Amino acid sequence: MTTSITFSGMRIAIIGAGIMGCASALELRKRGADVVLLERAIPGAEASSAAAGILGAQMESHGPGPLVDLFIRARSAYRAWTDELRETTGIDCGYRPTGVLRVEYTEKDAKILRDLAGWQAAAGLRAEVVDAKRARAIEPEVAEDVVLGAYFPDDHQVDPPQLLRALVAATSRAGVEVRSGVTVERVVVEHGKCVGVAIAGSSEKELRADAVVLAAGSWSSLVPGAKDAFAEVRPVRGQIVQLEERPPKLRTTVIGAGAYAVPRGDGRVICGSTLENAGFRREVTAAGVQSILNGTLKLAPSLGAATMAATWSSFRPHVTGDAPLIGKSDLPGLFLATGHYRNGILLAKITADAVADAIFQK
Repeated sequence: MTTSITFSGMRIAIIGAGIMGCASALELRKRGADVVLLERAIPGAEASSAAAGILGAQMESHGPGPLVDLFIRARSAYRAWTDELRETTGIDCGYRPTGVLRVEYTEKDAKILRDLAGWQAAAGLRAEVVDAKRARAIEPEVAEDVVLGAYFPDDHQVDPPQLLRALVAATSRAGVEVRSGVTVERVVVEHGKCVGVAIAGSSEKELRADAVVLAAGSWSSLVPGAKDAFAEVRPVRGQIVQLEERPPKLRTTVIGAGAYAVPRGDGRVICGSTLENAGFRREVTAAGVQSILNGTLKLAPSLGAATMAATWSSFRPHVTGDAPLIGKSDLPGLFLATGHYRNGILLAKITADAVADAIFQK
C-alpha cells in the first residue's frame, strides 16, 4: 500500500491499542492526522487477539434492520482491507472464505434456521437451508444427529492475532506514535469540551489533542472524566479452547448447541465460547471448558481425537441494546470506538472509517 499523507494539522489521542484503536489510528493517519496511540499494556493484548475471528455478518443477524446492514457492509470491506495490510506489512491476516454452517438437532430448533435463512434470502443474501445430508456434504465432520442446517457461504473468518500484528506494524510504518505501558488517569475537559488526556507517572502530565478517541473496550467506562458522555460499557467474559488436529479434518466454521468450531486450516481449531457476567475476573474454569468441549464434540465428534493445545479468556465490551458506540459522544471532542460485544473483529474497519469521518466531519 502506498499512501500519500498530507498533514492536516490535527492531533488526535487514542485510548486503547486493540483492534479498534489500531484500525482507527491507521485510518486517521492516512487522512493526515498526527496520531498518538496510548496503551496501558501492549497493543492487542486484550479481547482483540483473544477472539475467534468469525466474520459472521449473517450468522449474527436476527432480523432485517440497520444492524444487519452494518454487518454486511463491514464484511464486504474485509477482503480488500486484509489484502492491503498484507501488501503493506507482509503479514497474512488469515482471511479465509470458509463459510459458516449453523446446525440444529431438533425439529423445534430447526424452525429457527428456516426463518433465519428465509428472511435473509428474501433480502438478497446468500443463505441456504440444508438437510442433514447436504450439511454433511458441506462439512463431513458434522454430527450424524443433525436435523437441519443453514449455510452462509459469504460469512468468512480472519485470524485475530495475525490481524493485530499486521495493524500494529502498519500503524508504526504510517508514522503513528505508539506509547505502551501508559495509564490514562482521565480525559481532560475544559469549558465543556474534551481537550486531551492526563497520563499517570509522566512528566508530560497532559497530552493535549484536538480530538480524543476512546477505544478501551470493556474498560471504556472506567476512564474517569467521560463516563456520563456515553452508555455504560460492561465486560462479558468469554472462554475459548484451542484444539489441534493432525492431520486437519474440519474445513468449515460450524456453529450450534451453544458452541462453535473455527478451523484455521493448519490443524488449529478455535472452540468457544462462554458468555459470563464475571466482572474482570480473567479465569479459565473447569465448567467453562467442559461446556465448550461438550458443545464442540456434539457438533463434530471427530474432534474428540484432537489434542487440547491452549485455553484462554477475555472480555467482550457490552452495551445494553447490543448496538456499538461509534462516532461522536455527548462530550464534544470525545469520540467513541467501543461496545462492539461479539462483533468487534467484524466491525473494525468500518468503525475506523466512521470515527475518522466523524472527526473530520465528512
